[in-house]
Amino acid sequence: MSVTEAPPVPERPASNASTVVDHLRTTGILLPFAALFLTLSVTSSSFLTKVNLLNILDQQAATLVIAAAGTLVLVAGGIDLSVGAVYSLAGVTAAEVAQRTSPVLAIVLGIGVGLAVGLVNGLVVTRLRINALIATLAMSFVVSGLGTLVTHGNLVVLFEHPEFGDLARTQIITVKTSIWIAVAMVAVIGVLLARTTAGRYMYAAGGNAEAARLAGVRVDAVRVLTFVVSGGAAGLAGVIDASRVLSAQASSGDTLAFTVLAGIVVGGTSILGGEGAVWRTFLGVLFIALIGNGYDLLGLDPLYEQITLGVILLLAVAVDAWARQRRA
Repeated sequence: MSVTEAPPVPERPASNASTVVDHLRTTGILLPFAALFLTLSVTSSSFLTKVNLLNILDQQAATLVIAAAGTLVLVAGGIDLSVGAVYSLAGVTAAEVAQRTSPVLAIVLGIGVGLAVGLVNGLVVTRLRINALIATLAMSFVVSGLGTLVTHGNLVVLFEHPEFGDLARTQIITVKTSIWIAVAMVAVIGVLLARTTAGRYMYAAGGNAEAARLAGVRVDAVRVLTFVVSGGAAGLAGVIDASRVLSAQASSGDTLAFTVLAGIVVGGTSILGGEGAVWRTFLGVLFIALIGNGYDLLGLDPLYEQITLGVILLLAVAVDAWARQRRA
């Protein structure tokens, strides 16, 4: 008696809708960014000038550094709301130390503060199994309180120590070092995520943590790494801005975490993990910066700027949710 083999089941080709969704997630930020850039170039004679464009990059240097590292955290399935407080604490720590000792030690300690907080965040989330949003939000209150204790609520001014400003204010080929540092950090973090084994593990941890564990990925270690990088980047950003303006204050980063998160999400990184790219975050942060710059140059009512940003953020999250449903 012979057994009739069942015919092989043909593979179903990817639908056009799925292809469109994948393309939208990959390059979605490019079209609105290009459209906004072109619109501002046409409507404002002051926009497309070297002075204005370098000024935008200089002002956004700290945000770009934090957002690039924050992309790693979101991709790996976490979230870090403590970056604004870490940014402030690192800035005031560096400023206080710079008043008494060398600028180099101040820079090292400022970054060290960020790395330490990032490590604590990672351990709290992975070892104590506390939700990352709650853990980092609570940590932001603790760190913000420490910053206030360090400064007693006062502004720390460094006008009498201009050598500390060399970190961010020195010009190389007419471009400030704050911009060079930001571009270098974005490039390094982008390569880490896109071209290394650690980056692939981050995608795996955020996409399906249980499957990643079964495949041998040390998910907890990967997530701790992302929080450490995020904390270190926030520390560096705080030092950069303290150097840039030669002052620091414990409340300077109160809304920074949400600005950073908006830039990451607008850039196309999924709030649920497993999807994202640093270059898209770079464009997302600059897209938001161009909106603010456009409102200033065109003399528009700044009250509408927050409404615009809120609508854009809602649309970005909606696109992410729609894309996930289509792919499912």
